[in-house]
Amino acid sequence: MAEPAELLALARTFGDTVLERWERLVALETPSGDPDRAAVFGRELAAGLAATADRVEQPPGPGGDHLVAYWNGRGTASRDDGSRNGHTLLVAHSDTVFPAGTVARRPFTLAEDGDTVTGPGVFDMKGSLVAVELAMDLLSRTGGTPRRPVRLVVVNDEEIGSPDGSRLVARHAEGAHAVLGLEPPLPGGALKIGRRGVARVRLSVRGVSAHAGLDAALGVSAIDELVDQLAGLRATAAVLPDAALNVGTITGGTRANVVADHAEAEIGLRYATAETERALLSALLEPTPVRPRVTLSAETLSHRPAWAMDPANPLAAELTTLAASLGLDLPLGSSGGAGDTNLTGALGIPTVDGLGPAGAGAHGEDEHASLSSLLERAALIATFLETH
Repeated sequence: MAEPAELLALARTFGDTVLERWERLVALETPSGDPDRAAVFGRELAAGLAATADRVEQPPGPGGDHLVAYWNGRGTASRDDGSRNGHTLLVAHSDTVFPAGTVARRPFTLAEDGDTVTGPGVFDMKGSLVAVELAMDLLSRTGGTPRRPVRLVVVNDEEIGSPDGSRLVARHAEGAHAVLGLEPPLPGGALKIGRRGVARVRLSVRGVSAHAGLDAALGVSAIDELVDQLAGLRATAAVLPDAALNVGTITGGTRANVVADHAEAEIGLRYATAETERALLSALLEPTPVRPRVTLSAETLSHRPAWAMDPANPLAAELTTLAASLGLDLPLGSSGGAGDTNLTGALGIPTVDGLGPAGAGAHGEDEHASLSSLLERAALIATFLETH
């Protein structure tokens, strides 16, 4: 078993190799909902992981194949039921928010400082996938083996709420001893030990059409009803702690001289606690009409539960202690955004997220990440898997 310092020193010799691999993964663009590009990227990632993994699978989904890789623990087999002492689950995603063609305009680039890399998806989260490959390679090269079975789940639809990938995360969370989320860290490289929950809901209204001048009294405006429903929802959110509401889109009606018989809105909700989550979703999913002859319906488009921050998170304490043994500082914090670890954290499974390389600018033109941080995170992940 290699000492943590040995793993870190070895990781730091792989800078050029990591840059080449990082550039390769960024060049293979993966916008959400593009099965063909997801397939090309999936084959490339599967080939890289197969060098160390005991098994790699690519379960299908509507947006293309996801990926699950398995490594056996010392003296154990990575069984699907998570038996024995439980497995360690690594959670990641392959999709990015950028449309195809972005990399031609903004290619992978290493800055003059020799450490900062830029390009679409370098921070969120292709650097994390490179870090996992390196972590497992470090163990292989030093004769190390994970203490427990390890599973890596890489979904291809996280950026649109994991409408299909969440089932894969849920399945592999069963029996897990610990969950490490490979999303980018908070500013300063801080790990995430809590996340606000999010939901997207479509509220639809059916009214009664009529001539707006001659027979207005015979109609019931779906648009007026929708406006009142949204006002009521805002009032509900205003008195709930840590609640946020955004009306993202509104459509409805046909013409100014026709009472609108249909309208709908797509609404985004955010909440920090399970109590606020229940109150918001109850108000939205069980609406009461303001007007007679109106029909309301609500459809949940995506949902991630709140993962409340626990400052005493024992898994985070273990990771910060390991980081200290590598001479690294790991601050902790809570994220205002949601991810796939919302599910595992809300289920009470020991969970820490933000183990990707440090950087900033996710989803933006100035997205960037740190090479040295990637090498450090790879060594930290390898050390954790070997000892825990």
